[in-house]
Amino acid sequence: MAAKKKPVWKVEVGDEAPDFELPATGDAAGKGGPAKRVRLSSFRGKKNVVLAFYPAAFTPV
Repeated sequence: MAAKKKPVWKVEVGDEAPDFELPATGDAAGKGGPAKRVRLSSFRGKKNVVLAFYPAAFTPV
């Protein structure tokens, strides 16, 4: 029997992050350059990646 997949919102410390894709904010960001997309899985096994989450970032407190 296959292992049951855990919902992505139940990721715990030490778990492998689920794959996702986001728009890149490189040198051409906001300057009319081509929009690029970055996928987390493209770094797997090549570079270390740190994911940081800031709930309510840039909102007045």
